Amino acid sequence: MSSITSRARKASFRGLAAVGRCQLAGLLGLAVAVVGSGVVGALLLLPVGLGHRMLPPAAAALRRCADRARQRAALWSGVRISPPDPLPRTAGARAVLADAGFWRDLAWAWLEPLVGGLLVAGPPSLVVYGVFGALVQPFVWRLIDDGNWYAFVPVHSTGLMVAALVLGLAFTAAGLLLAPCVLRLHARWSRLLLTAPRSAELHRRIEQLTDTRMDALDGRAAELQRIERDLHDGAQARLVALGMRLDSATRLLQHDPPAARAALLEVRELSARALEDLRDLVRGIQPPVLTDRGLGDAVRSLALDSFLDVRVEAALAGRLPAAVESAAYFAVNELLANAAKHSGADRVDVVLAHHGDGVGDGGPRLRITVTDDGSGGADPTRGTGLLGVRRRLATFDGSLALHSPQGGPTTVTLEIPCASSLPKTSSS
Repeated sequence: MSSITSRARKASFRGLAAVGRCQLAGLLGLAVAVVGSGVVGALLLLPVGLGHRMLPPAAAALRRCADRARQRAALWSGVRISPPDPLPRTAGARAVLADAGFWRDLAWAWLEPLVGGLLVAGPPSLVVYGVFGALVQPFVWRLIDDGNWYAFVPVHSTGLMVAALVLGLAFTAAGLLLAPCVLRLHARWSRLLLTAPRSAELHRRIEQLTDTRMDALDGRAAELQRIERDLHDGAQARLVALGMRLDSATRLLQHDPPAARAALLEVRELSARALEDLRDLVRGIQPPVLTDRGLGDAVRSLALDSFLDVRVEAALAGRLPAAVESAAYFAVNELLANAAKHSGADRVDVVLAHHGDGVGDGGPRLRITVTDDGSGGADPTRGTGLLGVRRRLATFDGSLALHSPQGGPTTVTLEIPCASSLPKTSSS
């Protein structure tokens, strides 16, 4: 019973918050209309020359309003709106008129008060009208000689007053329930008008793919250099020494068997070290536990190898693409190394989960959260490996979000778009 009450209370709070946001969105729509009117005024004054000075600052103000609307859509409803290319700071009227994003912003500024404003006005109106029926109507109907009407109920008796009270409660509940849905619908309406032109999105996507391709090629070259260096300095050097020692033991075998035996024992030790070097090299390329058991158990093996208290919670329904698992594994490995070297933490919590079903705005994605109880203050620009992790994830259109205030804790959230396809093989 208490859990039901708690859920109802949380739903009521969410509804009230959504109603307040609807009201705020309606008021901001009026402010946007004022800014849009200023832009139109500047356009009308272009023939007389004054508009050339007025248009750039007016367009910049309109772009700021549009950017805030995009941020609110993502914050309130989780709807991401792709922004257009920013206006140059020294853009003149001609550059503003040539910008496709400016005309989208202007269309939104004029349609938002009419369409968006009417849309978000619904839930607050229902709540206000419902509160009037529930809290005011029972006390005022007797003061009116001939009674009065509440919605479609003629209130001139106690029974009809109770009916109006119940109707008012229904209106209030409807407003609270509809507010989150209306906010999401309003965010999608805003996305329809405010999203960047398709040509700008394609140009941006091409640039992103070019950058990530170069990062992937640079990373591959660096990985090949690392493998070559490790082979040259590790296993190759030991194998050369092993061959030389075998040759020496062969020469000693006829006239000094004890020395030959000692040389052969040294050969066995060198072969064991070379084998260990090769195993370490293989683990650095693709750990066997990752190939055999999947990401969850591979991260658990990292937790066991760390001297920190690392707790892993994995909620993965199945295997992910091999390249995604590899990128996620080495990203977590880097984050655990950073926590051990720089944070002064004692405990690290790692949560792996796969969200989404391919339907909606976000789509299926792997989300990894790494939280340590260290001193905080992590900064990607100080060479802590976070930039390398971000570049690794960018190859898969992934992202890295860092929250590390001074004094801690530090939370790093990794997201990689991907679908789960293979059956589950890791342990629970």
